[in-house]
Amino acid sequence: MQRYINRLKDFNELVMFQHSIFSLPFIFIAMIVAADGWFGFKLLVLGALAAISARNFAMGLNRWADREFDVSNPRTASRPSVDGRLDPTSIFIFTAVNALVFVAVAYLINSLAFYLSFPILVILGSYSYFKRFSEGAHLILGISLGLAPLAGVVAVQESIPAWSLLLSIGVMFWVAGFDLLYSLQDIEFDKKNGLFSIPSKYGPEATLVISAFFHFLTILFWSFFVACANLGLFAYIAVLFGMAMLAYEHYLVRKDFTKIDRAFFTINGYLGIVFFGFIVLDKVFS
Repeated sequence: MQRYINRLKDFNELVMFQHSIFSLPFIFIAMIVAADGWFGFKLLVLGALAAISARNFAMGLNRWADREFDVSNPRTASRPSVDGRLDPTSIFIFTAVNALVFVAVAYLINSLAFYLSFPILVILGSYSYFKRFSEGAHLILGISLGLAPLAGVVAVQESIPAWSLLLSIGVMFWVAGFDLLYSLQDIEFDKKNGLFSIPSKYGPEATLVISAFFHFLTILFWSFFVACANLGLFAYIAVLFGMAMLAYEHYLVRKDFTKIDRAFFTINGYLGIVFFGFIVLDKVFS
């Protein structure tokens, strides 16, 4: 039994399951706005399964594809995919199973979700290879998580309204912006191994400026989302909170690059949860 428990722990560490916190709140935000309130337990379960399986697929493929790089990077050398705890075949099977689960769940949701599940998997999988030839990989990662709100609204109303696109674009720039900050840790490694990233090509200062611009666009598009969806005071407070959290994130990183992990995981995790909470309040009291 302990062997299987350890195996589950290894797969959990492989995909960092707790980081689902970045996408789940925005899926449910879109679902709440689309349903104008509670969307039902069925969609709650199916939406969570779709989000988790999609992310497991993306992370599993990334870890499988990046083994040759991760083994020589001190920051990633202890990952289960490179230290011998999980072999490449097991990781590939795990990734394939999650892809199948995602498609199956999408089929259970509705026909549009099912048809869109295939191009979504292609986009999610492309990040793992995009960074081999273009520094635009940061935006590909942003697009991958930006698909979350679109998936949420499709699940509820089987369409893609304008407000959901605005929310998704905001998420895209939010993720691309904090991925730029996270990538500051790998500047020298990326240069040495021929990997493309904005930090390795343009340097830390330019990266900080580009990240700040992406996060300015994040707040701008989230503001457009709130207005387009005819949301109320609490939704605007959510946007203001997001702006404050992103400003604090940039303050921490500019002050000390060793704070990148704290800025990346803690602040962005809280941002999504609190944003979701304010949207719930907006629907309760509107």
